[in-house]
Amino acid sequence: MKAKICVLATLSGALLLATTCGAAKGKIDGKAEFEKLCSGCHPDGGNTINPSKTLMKMTREANGVKSVRDIVRKIRKPGPGMKQYDKKELSDAKAKAIAEYVIKTFK
Repeated sequence: MKAKICVLATLSGALLLATTCGAAKGKIDGKAEFEKLCSGCHPDGGNTINPSKTLMKMTREANGVKSVRDIVRKIRKPGPGMKQYDKKELSDAKAKAIAEYVIKTFK
């Protein structure tokens, strides 16, 4: 009986560990990443450096930034005044999460 309880406890612990590790690898929070890296210059979707280039949909699209891919390109190779984030500093997954947040939020 003791052996069965020990095996059950070990399996339960392994399941808990697997569940916890899975949660850590979950979806990236684009909003949190945006707030951490972008909101200083883009509060509420604005632009403190160049007020004519906000993150609002109409402005983005007028400047040729229409998709997640376009936003990630801007993150990687921005125009004057914007900090560049390379893949070492900001993973593709995090850059994509930020871009998806921007498109979903700033309409």
